[in-house]
Amino acid sequence: MRKIHVLLFAALLFLPSGACRKAGVKSAKPSETGLSPARLKRVDVLINDAVRRGEIPGAVVLVGRKGRVAYRRAFGSSQLVPGKAPMSEEMMFDVASLTKPVATATSIMILVEQGRISLGEKVRDFVPGFEPYKDESGKPSAEPVRIWHLLTHTSGLPAYWPSIKEEGGTLSEDSKKEIGESVSPAGLAELIAGLPKTDPPGRVFRYSCLGYITLAHIVQVVSGRNLADFAAENIFKPLGMKHTMFAPPPRMSDKCVPTQLVEGKPLRGVVHDPLARLQGGVSGNAGLFSTADDLAVFCQMMLDKGTHNGRRILSPLSVERMTEVYPGASFAGRGLGWDLDSGYATCGGDLFGPKSYGHTGYTGTSIWIDPETRTFVIFLTNRVHPDDQGTIVALRSRLANVVAASVVEK
Repeated sequence: MRKIHVLLFAALLFLPSGACRKAGVKSAKPSETGLSPARLKRVDVLINDAVRRGEIPGAVVLVGRKGRVAYRRAFGSSQLVPGKAPMSEEMMFDVASLTKPVATATSIMILVEQGRISLGEKVRDFVPGFEPYKDESGKPSAEPVRIWHLLTHTSGLPAYWPSIKEEGGTLSEDSKKEIGESVSPAGLAELIAGLPKTDPPGRVFRYSCLGYITLAHIVQVVSGRNLADFAAENIFKPLGMKHTMFAPPPRMSDKCVPTQLVEGKPLRGVVHDPLARLQGGVSGNAGLFSTADDLAVFCQMMLDKGTHNGRRILSPLSVERMTEVYPGASFAGRGLGWDLDSGYATCGGDLFGPKSYGHTGYTGTSIWIDPETRTFVIFLTNRVHPDDQGTIVALRSRLANVVAASVVEK
Protein backbone atom coordinates (compact mmCIF):
# COMPACT_ATOMS: atom_id res chain seq x y z
CA MET A 1 0.00 0.00 0.00
CA ARG A 2 2.84 2.34 0.86
CA LYS A 3 4.38 1.66 -2.57
CA ILE A 4 1.09 2.62 -4.27
CA HIS A 5 0.96 5.89 -2.33
CA VAL A 6 4.53 6.70 -3.35
CA LEU A 7 3.78 5.99 -7.02
CA LEU A 8 0.62 8.09 -6.86
CA PHE A 9 2.52 10.99 -5.30
CA ALA A 10 5.19 10.73 -8.01
CA ALA A 11 2.55 10.77 -10.73
CA LEU A 12 0.94 13.87 -9.27
CA LEU A 13 4.30 15.53 -8.86
CA PHE A 14 5.03 15.31 -12.57
CA LEU A 15 1.62 16.43 -13.85
CA PRO A 16 1.76 19.59 -16.00
CA SER A 17 1.75 22.83 -14.04
CA GLY A 18 -1.78 23.79 -13.05
CA ALA A 19 -3.27 20.33 -13.85
CA CYS A 20 -4.41 19.82 -10.25
CA ARG A 21 -6.04 23.23 -10.06
CA LYS A 22 -9.61 24.00 -10.92
CA ALA A 23 -9.80 26.43 -13.78
CA GLY A 24 -12.86 28.30 -12.53
CA VAL A 25 -13.13 31.17 -10.08
CA LYS A 26 -13.90 29.86 -6.59
CA SER A 27 -17.09 30.90 -4.81
CA ALA A 28 -17.51 32.73 -1.52
CA LYS A 29 -20.32 34.26 0.49
CA PRO A 30 -21.04 37.89 -0.46
CA SER A 31 -20.03 39.10 3.01
CA GLU A 32 -16.63 37.42 2.62
CA THR A 33 -15.95 39.60 -0.42
CA GLY A 34 -17.10 42.88 1.13
CA LEU A 35 -20.54 42.81 -0.53
CA SER A 36 -23.75 43.37 1.41
CA PRO A 37 -25.96 40.24 1.09
CA ALA A 38 -29.11 42.28 1.73
CA ARG A 39 -28.27 44.82 -0.97
CA LEU A 40 -27.23 42.10 -3.42
CA LYS A 41 -30.65 40.44 -3.06
CA ARG A 42 -32.06 43.42 -4.97
CA VAL A 43 -30.64 41.74 -8.07
CA ASP A 44 -33.27 39.01 -7.66
CA VAL A 45 -36.08 41.54 -7.57
CA LEU A 46 -34.71 43.50 -10.52
CA ILE A 47 -34.27 40.52 -12.87
CA ASN A 48 -37.46 38.70 -11.81
CA ASP A 49 -39.44 41.87 -12.53
CA ALA A 50 -37.84 42.13 -15.99
CA VAL A 51 -38.78 38.52 -16.75
CA ARG A 52 -42.33 39.11 -15.53
CA ARG A 53 -42.67 42.20 -17.75
CA GLY A 54 -41.51 40.19 -20.76
CA GLU A 55 -38.37 42.26 -21.36
CA ILE A 56 -36.29 39.07 -21.41
CA PRO A 57 -37.16 35.35 -21.38
CA GLY A 58 -34.51 34.69 -18.74
CA ALA A 59 -30.99 35.48 -17.63
CA VAL A 60 -27.89 34.35 -15.81
CA VAL A 61 -26.22 36.90 -13.53
CA LEU A 62 -22.78 36.39 -12.00
CA VAL A 63 -20.97 38.83 -9.72
CA GLY A 64 -17.35 38.45 -8.73
CA ARG A 65 -15.30 40.39 -6.23
CA LYS A 66 -11.84 40.04 -4.73
CA GLY A 67 -11.07 36.93 -6.73
CA ARG A 68 -14.24 35.06 -5.78
CA VAL A 69 -17.69 34.54 -7.27
CA ALA A 70 -20.07 36.07 -4.73
CA TYR A 71 -23.33 35.72 -6.64
CA ARG A 72 -24.49 33.36 -9.41
CA ARG A 73 -28.12 32.81 -10.33
CA ALA A 74 -30.34 31.79 -13.25
CA PHE A 75 -33.72 33.40 -13.87
CA GLY A 76 -36.75 32.66 -16.00
CA SER A 77 -36.73 30.59 -19.18
CA SER A 78 -34.01 29.75 -21.67
CA GLN A 79 -36.67 29.19 -24.33
CA LEU A 80 -40.26 30.27 -24.92
CA VAL A 81 -40.85 28.93 -28.45
CA PRO A 82 -41.61 26.24 -29.57
CA GLY A 83 -41.80 25.02 -25.98
CA LYS A 84 -40.89 26.59 -22.64
CA ALA A 85 -37.66 25.48 -20.95
CA PRO A 86 -36.03 26.72 -17.73
CA MET A 87 -32.79 28.68 -17.63
CA SER A 88 -29.81 27.17 -15.85
CA GLU A 89 -26.51 28.67 -14.70
CA GLU A 90 -24.42 26.33 -16.88
CA MET A 91 -26.00 27.19 -20.24
CA MET A 92 -23.98 28.56 -23.16
CA PHE A 93 -25.02 31.91 -24.63
CA ASP A 94 -24.38 33.43 -28.02
CA VAL A 95 -22.44 36.36 -26.54
CA ALA A 96 -22.53 38.38 -29.81
CA SER A 97 -20.21 41.42 -29.62
CA LEU A 98 -18.49 40.25 -26.45
CA THR A 99 -16.53 38.37 -29.10
CA LYS A 100 -14.80 41.65 -29.92
CA PRO A 101 -12.88 42.17 -26.65
CA VAL A 102 -12.74 38.57 -25.40
CA ALA A 103 -11.53 36.87 -28.59
CA THR A 104 -10.56 39.38 -31.27
CA ALA A 105 -8.87 42.25 -29.42
CA THR A 106 -7.15 39.87 -27.00
CA SER A 107 -5.78 37.85 -29.94
CA ILE A 108 -4.49 41.02 -31.60
CA MET A 109 -2.73 42.07 -28.39
CA ILE A 110 -1.13 38.63 -28.05
CA LEU A 111 0.31 39.10 -31.54
CA VAL A 112 1.53 42.56 -30.50
CA GLU A 113 3.28 41.04 -27.48
CA GLN A 114 4.88 38.40 -29.71
CA GLY A 115 6.35 41.13 -31.90
CA ARG A 116 4.43 39.96 -34.96
CA ILE A 117 2.45 43.19 -35.46
CA SER A 118 2.25 46.67 -34.00
CA LEU A 119 -0.83 48.82 -33.58
CA GLY A 120 0.46 51.59 -35.82
CA GLU A 121 0.86 49.35 -38.87
CA LYS A 122 -1.29 50.05 -41.89
CA VAL A 123 -4.31 47.83 -42.47
CA ARG A 124 -3.56 47.73 -46.21
CA ASP A 125 -0.27 45.95 -45.43
CA PHE A 126 -2.40 42.98 -44.39
CA VAL A 127 -5.43 43.60 -46.61
CA PRO A 128 -3.89 45.03 -49.81
CA GLY A 129 -7.23 46.13 -51.29
CA PHE A 130 -8.18 48.25 -48.29
CA GLU A 131 -9.44 51.49 -49.84
CA PRO A 132 -8.75 54.83 -48.10
CA TYR A 133 -11.32 57.47 -47.33
CA LYS A 134 -12.00 59.75 -50.30
CA ASP A 135 -13.46 63.25 -50.08
CA GLU A 136 -16.20 64.63 -52.33
CA SER A 137 -13.69 65.35 -55.08
CA GLY A 138 -12.38 61.78 -54.92
CA LYS A 139 -9.08 62.73 -53.29
CA PRO A 140 -7.86 59.95 -50.94
CA SER A 141 -6.95 60.65 -47.33
CA ALA A 142 -3.25 61.11 -46.69
CA GLU A 143 -3.59 59.26 -43.35
CA PRO A 144 -3.91 55.48 -43.81
CA VAL A 145 -6.13 53.33 -41.62
CA ARG A 146 -4.08 51.62 -38.94
CA ILE A 147 -4.78 48.62 -36.71
CA TRP A 148 -5.57 50.82 -33.71
CA HIS A 149 -8.23 52.59 -35.74
CA LEU A 150 -10.03 49.26 -36.19
CA LEU A 151 -9.75 48.45 -32.48
CA THR A 152 -11.19 51.83 -31.41
CA HIS A 153 -13.92 52.02 -34.08
CA THR A 154 -12.37 55.12 -35.66
CA SER A 155 -11.38 53.63 -39.03
CA GLY A 156 -14.11 55.26 -41.10
CA LEU A 157 -15.70 51.90 -41.93
CA PRO A 158 -19.51 51.72 -41.95
CA ALA A 159 -21.19 50.16 -38.94
CA TYR A 160 -22.40 47.07 -40.79
CA TRP A 161 -22.89 45.70 -44.29
CA PRO A 162 -25.05 48.36 -45.98
CA SER A 163 -27.89 46.11 -47.21
CA ILE A 164 -28.29 44.12 -43.97
CA LYS A 165 -30.27 45.29 -40.97
CA GLU A 166 -27.54 45.77 -38.40
CA GLU A 167 -27.00 42.49 -36.54
CA GLY A 168 -30.59 41.34 -37.18
CA GLY A 169 -31.32 37.66 -37.46
CA THR A 170 -32.22 37.63 -41.15
CA LEU A 171 -30.44 38.28 -44.44
CA SER A 172 -31.88 40.41 -47.22
CA GLU A 173 -31.96 39.19 -50.80
CA ASP A 174 -29.75 42.13 -51.76
CA SER A 175 -27.08 41.07 -49.28
CA LYS A 176 -27.15 37.49 -50.57
CA LYS A 177 -26.53 38.81 -54.07
CA GLU A 178 -23.71 41.08 -52.91
CA ILE A 179 -21.93 38.64 -50.59
CA GLY A 180 -23.28 35.21 -51.51
CA GLU A 181 -24.89 32.43 -49.49
CA SER A 182 -21.56 31.90 -47.72
CA VAL A 183 -18.15 33.55 -47.74
CA SER A 184 -14.70 32.90 -46.33
CA PRO A 185 -13.30 35.35 -43.75
CA ALA A 186 -10.68 36.39 -46.31
CA GLY A 187 -13.32 36.91 -48.96
CA LEU A 188 -15.49 39.03 -46.68
CA ALA A 189 -12.46 41.06 -45.54
CA GLU A 190 -11.72 41.84 -49.19
CA LEU A 191 -15.32 42.94 -49.79
CA ILE A 192 -15.20 45.17 -46.69
CA ALA A 193 -11.88 46.64 -47.83
CA GLY A 194 -13.52 47.91 -50.98
CA LEU A 195 -16.43 49.64 -49.27
CA PRO A 196 -16.44 53.47 -49.31
CA LYS A 197 -15.23 54.86 -45.99
CA THR A 198 -17.51 57.32 -44.22
CA ASP A 199 -14.81 59.48 -42.61
CA PRO A 200 -11.04 59.98 -42.52
CA PRO A 201 -9.36 57.65 -39.98
CA GLY A 202 -9.09 58.87 -36.41
CA ARG A 203 -11.73 61.57 -36.75
CA VAL A 204 -15.14 60.01 -35.94
CA PHE A 205 -16.25 57.19 -33.62
CA ARG A 206 -18.59 54.82 -35.43
CA TYR A 207 -19.08 51.44 -33.80
CA SER A 208 -18.25 49.02 -36.61
CA CYS A 209 -18.60 45.27 -36.82
CA LEU A 210 -16.78 45.45 -40.14
CA GLY A 211 -13.61 46.66 -38.44
CA TYR A 212 -13.52 43.61 -36.20
CA ILE A 213 -14.15 41.24 -39.09
CA THR A 214 -11.08 42.83 -40.67
CA LEU A 215 -9.10 42.32 -37.45
CA ALA A 216 -9.97 38.61 -37.43
CA HIS A 217 -8.61 38.37 -40.97
CA ILE A 218 -5.41 40.07 -39.80
CA VAL A 219 -5.07 37.45 -37.04
CA GLN A 220 -5.25 34.74 -39.69
CA VAL A 221 -2.85 36.46 -42.09
CA VAL A 222 -0.23 36.95 -39.36
CA SER A 223 -0.61 33.70 -37.41
CA GLY A 224 -1.76 31.29 -40.10
CA ARG A 225 -4.64 30.27 -37.83
CA ASN A 226 -8.24 31.37 -37.99
CA LEU A 227 -9.58 33.34 -35.05
CA ALA A 228 -11.37 30.35 -33.52
CA ASP A 229 -8.24 28.21 -33.44
CA PHE A 230 -5.90 31.03 -32.39
CA ALA A 231 -8.17 32.15 -29.52
CA ALA A 232 -8.73 28.58 -28.35
CA GLU A 233 -5.01 27.84 -28.31
CA ASN A 234 -3.84 31.11 -26.75
CA ILE A 235 -6.77 32.16 -24.53
CA PHE A 236 -9.54 29.67 -23.83
CA LYS A 237 -7.62 26.42 -23.38
CA PRO A 238 -4.91 27.93 -21.15
CA LEU A 239 -7.63 29.46 -18.97
CA GLY A 240 -9.65 26.24 -18.82
CA MET A 241 -12.66 27.88 -20.49
CA LYS A 242 -14.05 24.56 -21.73
CA HIS A 243 -17.43 25.92 -22.76
CA THR A 244 -16.17 28.90 -24.73
CA MET A 245 -15.94 28.40 -28.50
CA PHE A 246 -17.05 29.41 -31.94
CA ALA A 247 -19.54 27.22 -33.86
CA PRO A 248 -20.43 24.72 -31.11
CA PRO A 249 -20.79 21.18 -32.48
CA PRO A 250 -24.34 19.78 -32.81
CA ARG A 251 -23.83 17.55 -29.75
CA MET A 252 -23.64 20.72 -27.64
CA SER A 253 -26.71 22.46 -29.05
CA ASP A 254 -28.91 21.40 -26.14
CA LYS A 255 -26.55 23.33 -23.83
CA CYS A 256 -27.01 26.52 -25.89
CA VAL A 257 -29.65 29.16 -25.16
CA PRO A 258 -31.83 29.80 -28.28
CA THR A 259 -32.00 33.22 -29.86
CA GLN A 260 -34.24 34.63 -32.58
CA LEU A 261 -36.71 32.66 -34.69
CA VAL A 262 -35.47 32.43 -38.27
CA GLU A 263 -37.80 30.75 -40.77
CA GLY A 264 -39.96 29.65 -37.85
CA LYS A 265 -37.21 27.97 -35.82
CA PRO A 266 -35.02 29.44 -33.07
CA LEU A 267 -31.29 29.65 -33.71
CA ARG A 268 -29.73 27.29 -31.18
CA GLY A 269 -25.99 26.82 -31.17
CA VAL A 270 -25.95 28.80 -34.43
CA VAL A 271 -24.74 32.39 -34.28
CA HIS A 272 -27.40 35.10 -34.50
CA ASP A 273 -25.28 37.67 -36.35
CA PRO A 274 -25.84 37.35 -40.14
CA LEU A 275 -22.28 38.21 -41.19
CA ALA A 276 -20.87 35.66 -38.75
CA ARG A 277 -23.34 33.04 -40.05
CA LEU A 278 -22.19 33.68 -43.61
CA GLN A 279 -18.65 32.80 -42.49
CA GLY A 280 -19.67 29.53 -40.87
CA GLY A 281 -19.95 31.00 -37.38
CA VAL A 282 -16.37 32.26 -36.98
CA SER A 283 -16.04 36.04 -37.14
CA GLY A 284 -14.23 38.86 -35.41
CA ASN A 285 -17.39 40.78 -34.58
CA ALA A 286 -19.56 37.92 -33.21
CA GLY A 287 -19.83 34.15 -33.08
CA LEU A 288 -18.43 33.29 -29.67
CA PHE A 289 -20.48 31.12 -27.30
CA SER A 290 -19.71 31.00 -23.59
CA THR A 291 -21.05 30.51 -20.08
CA ALA A 292 -21.14 32.85 -17.10
CA ASP A 293 -18.54 30.76 -15.26
CA ASP A 294 -16.12 30.78 -18.20
CA LEU A 295 -16.50 34.52 -18.63
CA ALA A 296 -15.83 34.91 -14.91
CA VAL A 297 -12.42 33.31 -15.48
CA PHE A 298 -11.70 35.79 -18.27
CA CYS A 299 -12.81 38.76 -16.14
CA GLN A 300 -10.66 37.61 -13.24
CA MET A 301 -7.70 37.23 -15.61
CA MET A 302 -8.18 40.87 -16.63
CA LEU A 303 -8.38 42.01 -13.00
CA ASP A 304 -5.25 39.98 -12.22
CA LYS A 305 -3.31 41.87 -14.92
CA GLY A 306 -3.34 39.10 -17.51
CA THR A 307 -2.86 35.95 -15.47
CA HIS A 308 -5.08 33.28 -13.89
CA ASN A 309 -4.18 30.09 -12.03
CA GLY A 310 -0.55 30.46 -13.01
CA ARG A 311 -1.25 30.88 -16.73
CA ARG A 312 -0.32 34.22 -18.24
CA ILE A 313 -2.42 35.30 -21.22
CA LEU A 314 -1.47 38.99 -21.43
CA SER A 315 1.23 41.13 -19.88
CA PRO A 316 0.22 43.69 -17.23
CA LEU A 317 1.05 46.52 -19.63
CA SER A 318 -1.19 45.07 -22.35
CA VAL A 319 -4.10 44.94 -19.91
CA GLU A 320 -3.44 48.56 -18.93
CA ARG A 321 -3.31 49.74 -22.55
CA MET A 322 -6.45 47.83 -23.50
CA THR A 323 -8.47 49.21 -20.62
CA GLU A 324 -7.65 52.90 -20.80
CA VAL A 325 -9.01 55.40 -23.31
CA TYR A 326 -6.66 55.15 -26.27
CA PRO A 327 -4.74 58.45 -26.64
CA GLY A 328 -5.19 58.68 -30.40
CA ALA A 329 -8.96 58.38 -30.09
CA SER A 330 -9.73 60.06 -26.79
CA PHE A 331 -12.94 61.53 -28.24
CA ALA A 332 -14.29 57.98 -28.74
CA GLY A 333 -14.11 56.93 -25.09
CA ARG A 334 -12.81 53.53 -26.18
CA GLY A 335 -9.87 51.38 -25.23
CA LEU A 336 -8.39 48.61 -27.35
CA GLY A 337 -11.42 46.37 -27.64
CA TRP A 338 -13.08 47.67 -24.48
CA ASP A 339 -15.57 50.46 -23.82
CA LEU A 340 -14.94 52.97 -21.06
CA ASP A 341 -16.88 56.11 -21.83
CA SER A 342 -18.67 55.92 -25.17
CA GLY A 343 -22.42 56.16 -25.65
CA TYR A 344 -22.56 52.36 -25.39
CA ALA A 345 -21.08 52.30 -21.88
CA THR A 346 -24.37 52.66 -20.02
CA CYS A 347 -24.12 48.98 -19.00
CA GLY A 348 -21.61 50.15 -16.39
CA GLY A 349 -24.25 52.14 -14.53
CA ASP A 350 -23.65 55.33 -12.56
CA LEU A 351 -21.56 54.27 -9.56
CA PHE A 352 -18.51 52.37 -10.78
CA GLY A 353 -15.49 54.62 -11.28
CA PRO A 354 -13.78 56.07 -14.36
CA LYS A 355 -11.31 53.19 -14.60
CA SER A 356 -14.07 50.62 -15.07
CA TYR A 357 -14.69 49.11 -18.49
CA GLY A 358 -16.81 46.56 -20.30
CA HIS A 359 -18.77 45.66 -23.41
CA THR A 360 -22.23 44.65 -24.57
CA GLY A 361 -23.60 42.11 -27.04
CA TYR A 362 -26.61 42.53 -29.31
CA THR A 363 -28.24 39.29 -28.17
CA GLY A 364 -28.53 40.65 -24.63
CA THR A 365 -25.15 40.05 -23.01
CA SER A 366 -22.74 42.33 -21.17
CA ILE A 367 -19.63 42.42 -18.99
CA TRP A 368 -18.52 45.23 -16.70
CA ILE A 369 -15.23 45.18 -14.79
CA ASP A 370 -14.09 47.65 -12.14
CA PRO A 371 -10.42 47.35 -11.14
CA GLU A 372 -10.78 49.90 -8.32
CA THR A 373 -13.24 47.74 -6.35
CA ARG A 374 -12.00 44.47 -7.91
CA THR A 375 -15.55 43.69 -9.02
CA PHE A 376 -17.07 42.32 -12.21
CA VAL A 377 -20.67 41.88 -13.34
CA ILE A 378 -21.66 39.35 -16.01
CA PHE A 379 -25.20 39.65 -17.37
CA LEU A 380 -26.30 37.07 -19.94
CA THR A 381 -29.74 37.14 -21.53
CA ASN A 382 -31.26 36.07 -24.85
CA ARG A 383 -33.39 39.17 -25.21
CA VAL A 384 -33.73 38.52 -28.99
CA HIS A 385 -35.74 35.34 -28.35
CA PRO A 386 -38.13 34.83 -29.96
CA ASP A 387 -38.73 37.99 -32.03
CA ASP A 388 -35.84 40.43 -31.39
CA GLN A 389 -38.15 42.73 -29.42
CA GLY A 390 -36.65 42.55 -25.93
CA THR A 391 -34.94 45.62 -24.51
CA ILE A 392 -32.38 45.72 -21.71
CA VAL A 393 -30.51 49.03 -22.06
CA ALA A 394 -31.93 50.47 -18.82
CA LEU A 395 -31.88 47.08 -17.12
CA ARG A 396 -28.13 46.69 -17.65
CA SER A 397 -27.48 50.06 -16.04
CA ARG A 398 -29.76 49.34 -13.09
CA LEU A 399 -28.10 45.98 -12.50
CA ALA A 400 -24.66 47.59 -12.42
CA ASN A 401 -25.94 50.18 -9.92
CA VAL A 402 -27.38 47.50 -7.63
CA VAL A 403 -24.11 45.57 -7.64
CA ALA A 404 -21.98 48.70 -7.14
CA ALA A 405 -24.20 49.77 -4.24
CA SER A 406 -23.59 46.36 -2.65
CA VAL A 407 -19.87 47.12 -2.29
CA VAL A 408 -19.73 48.17 1.36
CA GLU A 409 -16.17 47.20 2.30
CA LYS A 410 -12.87 47.80 0.52
